[in-house]
Amino acid sequence: MTALVCTRFGAPDVLAPTLLPVPELKPHEVLIRVEASGVNRADILQRQGKYPPPEGASDILGLEVAGSVVAVGAETKRWKGGDKICALLAGGGYAEYVAVDAAHCLPIPPHLSWIEAAALPEAIVTVYALLYEEAGLRDGETVLIHGGAGGIGTTAIQMLKTRGVRVFVTVRSPEKAAACLALGAEAAILSHQEDFVARVNDLTAGEGVNVVLDNSGGDYLNRNLACLAPRGRHISLATMRGKEALIDLRLVMQKRLMLTGSTLRACRAAEKARLIAAVEAEVWPLVATGKIKPVIDQSFDIKNAAAAHKRMESSAHIGKMVLIVSLSEA
Repeated sequence: MTALVCTRFGAPDVLAPTLLPVPELKPHEVLIRVEASGVNRADILQRQGKYPPPEGASDILGLEVAGSVVAVGAETKRWKGGDKICALLAGGGYAEYVAVDAAHCLPIPPHLSWIEAAALPEAIVTVYALLYEEAGLRDGETVLIHGGAGGIGTTAIQMLKTRGVRVFVTVRSPEKAAACLALGAEAAILSHQEDFVARVNDLTAGEGVNVVLDNSGGDYLNRNLACLAPRGRHISLATMRGKEALIDLRLVMQKRLMLTGSTLRACRAAEKARLIAAVEAEVWPLVATGKIKPVIDQSFDIKNAAAAHKRMESSAHIGKMVLIVSLSEA
């Protein structure tokens, strides 16, 4: 098979097509012929040498794919050859074929294209794990999402609106603000022009939000804590502004705050399987009925993956970017 491989750590042009063996299938896995692969910021970090894959995972980039089952392991009961599925991976998605735990796959609703389906697993499972489970977000609560126009943000807005949650986001441009408002965000704060702490205070009549979903870290941390209501929850999913921060512990104690976070890629296989099953039961019906839709910024031929990485690094995108691996009919 052909896979896109990092020839060395560095800029996007280190990605190069390479002939590799098709992955060997384990008894509990399925082999997928990949039609499309989602692009995530983790791919950028791994290409730069800042985010190595978990032990035992493929060192090929790509954390989510959509495609057809071409073979199943001896212990795999649910899937069969020809099934159209999307899957959550620990790596290996930038390739023509990938082997993945059968329990980490979801059926593709008939109305979705390969490109749309490939944009779903990482974002939906991340939002479910962080906001539904870690934060314990309840119907009618209020959440602030940093980077609201990205893949996680656009997915979270839609998922939370189905539960009656008030959603505020920070964004970097009026275009991104308009996109988030159209998806159902109640307010979009231009982070380069406005003090998001002051805006949250105004929007909540001084009460603060119940949850902050933070992709920034660094100097945002104490500002996020200032946004939280008593017993608020601070959920970290990335550290784009730095992995270290000074915490005002007085705010944590006075407000009785909770700080936690997670990296989905490092979760054990059984935990991912549990999350996938929960998503299929609770969220996938909303995808099937069109209440939750992937927001696609652009799609790129996999040979032009460097351009997709450059666009993600520019932070100009709205929603997800997807690589087209095969041109088969959906």
